[in-house]
Amino acid sequence: MAGWNVDTAAGALGAGTVTLVEGSSFCISAPNGDIHAELPHGVFVHDTRVLSGWSLTINGKPLESLAAETREPYRALFVGRVPQSEGYADTPLIVQRLREVGVGIQEQITVRNHSLKPAQCEMALSIEADFADLFEVKEARIQGRWHQTRRAAGDTLTIGATWQEVRKGVVIQAPGAVVSPEALTYEVSVPPHGQWSTVLTVVPDTERAGTEGAALAAFAHAEGDGMSPRDRRRQEWVAKIPVLQMGNRSIERTLRRSYDDLGALRIEDPNHPERVVVAAGAPWFMTLFGRDSLWASEMALPVDPSLALGTLQTLADRQGTVVDPISEEEPGKILHEVRLDVSSGLSLGGKSNYYGSVDATPLFVMILGSVSRWGFAKDTIDALLPHADRALDWIRDYGDKDGDGFVEYQRLNPAGLINQGWKDSWDGINFADGTLAEPPIALCEVQAYVYSAYSARAWMAYDAGDATLGDELAGRAKQLKEQFNEQFWIPERGYYAIALDGGKRQVDSCASNMGHCLWLGIVDDDKAPQVAERLMSPEMFTGWGVRTLASDMGAYNPVSYHNGSVWPHDNALIVAGLLRYGFIAEAQRISTALLEAAEYSDGRLPELFCGFSRDELAAPVPYPTACSPQAWAATTPILLVTSLMRYDTHVSRGGFWLDPVLPKSYGDLHITNAPLADGRITIDIADSVPSVQGLPDGVVFHRGHRPWMTELVEQANMRRKA
Repeated sequence: MAGWNVDTAAGALGAGTVTLVEGSSFCISAPNGDIHAELPHGVFVHDTRVLSGWSLTINGKPLESLAAETREPYRALFVGRVPQSEGYADTPLIVQRLREVGVGIQEQITVRNHSLKPAQCEMALSIEADFADLFEVKEARIQGRWHQTRRAAGDTLTIGATWQEVRKGVVIQAPGAVVSPEALTYEVSVPPHGQWSTVLTVVPDTERAGTEGAALAAFAHAEGDGMSPRDRRRQEWVAKIPVLQMGNRSIERTLRRSYDDLGALRIEDPNHPERVVVAAGAPWFMTLFGRDSLWASEMALPVDPSLALGTLQTLADRQGTVVDPISEEEPGKILHEVRLDVSSGLSLGGKSNYYGSVDATPLFVMILGSVSRWGFAKDTIDALLPHADRALDWIRDYGDKDGDGFVEYQRLNPAGLINQGWKDSWDGINFADGTLAEPPIALCEVQAYVYSAYSARAWMAYDAGDATLGDELAGRAKQLKEQFNEQFWIPERGYYAIALDGGKRQVDSCASNMGHCLWLGIVDDDKAPQVAERLMSPEMFTGWGVRTLASDMGAYNPVSYHNGSVWPHDNALIVAGLLRYGFIAEAQRISTALLEAAEYSDGRLPELFCGFSRDELAAPVPYPTACSPQAWAATTPILLVTSLMRYDTHVSRGGFWLDPVLPKSYGDLHITNAPLADGRITIDIADSVPSVQGLPDGVVFHRGHRPWMTELVEQANMRRKA
């Protein structure tokens, strides 16, 4: 997952960094709560760092960190102490900083005096705001182009900035402080065994955010309940998602953490507030992505199907209409990412959407097929079909650049992404000897996505009585599968090439991408056992998960972003693929390994971790710049467990399916409030035996697997021929 002009991984955050996130706003700080401008810290709103420095001293000394506890994804408590000037080990002054992120931050600072004497304290808060673009911060290339002004008035400090006739600003409210243009200070006497407290609020004052008064109101707590708007939003989220109890408490904690993180990563379409979509991940990707948001919402369907619907609707509104080499927009294409800051917009020729993704467009059609099974109103799905058909037109007219039946990519903008699949780092696609592949590049998993898109749209056509369109797309899917297995398979090695390069040569590295092909059914049955064997080989499986690249490949590096690391979401798709082809033990092994890895990070799987073997190092090694929380990673435990439950539905066909193969170590499972169509169901799995209560009228429980879209298309074809 990379930004539109970024070919490197995210900037290093440092040990102990605390990240808080709420919608498209987030805050990154040191463990004592301070924000340092020279590090990739800050308060970010709409991709702009509105606060780059926020350093607290008491009697001239910074706080020594004792603890940093994230209470909700958007709220943390920092506990520190004031070092003694005399050098004694113990100090009577303990400081708590309770911080909440919204449209800005609100922070309550409490100083507690544990001595028998009053404590005289001079508290000072130095403040910086550079209004840097998010990617300037991420890549440590701050331009410093904003002309800044500072104005102190009463208990308020306003920092304004202008550049190229664009105005930005931030307002800091500090009741009781002595406010100067440089800092806030408080002269405080804290009584013996007493405390002193104050609340500060920081909100943007920009043309985009509107007046600071509206932003300040977002931090107001309602009378009586003591909850902030974020608390109420979280309460509404918790009320609509499943309630889970599991015999294995560690896995239960991981799943609940996933629910929390997924809730925090929800953002609203500003043009349609009723639509909620999934941002890609914190800290650097708190925006709508095509591929990332689609995959995350697909993986989260059993938790909240409306996320996938909102993501599809929002992407449909931004579907490409013209050919624009700067933004890489093309008619029918689904965007790669939305960027909100002015400097990103200037780089994109004044636009906020960048379209450099080869896979978002087929994924859009594929996931519309998934969403159509979850019981939404027919007219809601029908409204998206023209967008799906335009996406299929893009596959034919622009995605298949040379007419050979495969979808390839080659960037149009020299500053855009070199690689435009999910492994989008500059060196992510390479041959077995480590040589980089040259574009145009046809990725193996992208062909699987296209195959699935054809099958999904063909089934929807047959279901609606449009046999002509159904036959056409079914024929395309059949031909693509045949071509794929002929041209991507490397028989002497027993695996699929990761890609075909610009010369139609097999890019022969052994990579994890072929696991996606398993899930979507493009793999021939006779080849699946060799694929499974290769994925589980010591060169690929670390004991914590499947590597992105086998350890015997030329480009392998266990600490690379895409060439040997382990990505949880990638593994979740592999697990689903192994189960589709009947490799239950292998799927259980990967799933259990990943869920065990989550125990080392408080139940939260990161975006990725290093590819060292479990035999070599006894704990998973964090990747230094991984996003956390991240949408794919947050939804990975959900897909792992629901895949092993073989949990699926097709409401319009009147079916709900379960056929659990959960390992015994997971224990029994009890789920209530699980969404299905317009109702809520209860699921119990005891000793691998499932039962379901509360199914909607007309929906019947089946023990087995839901018929795949490919199977439904084949059945429809057979009926027509009969």
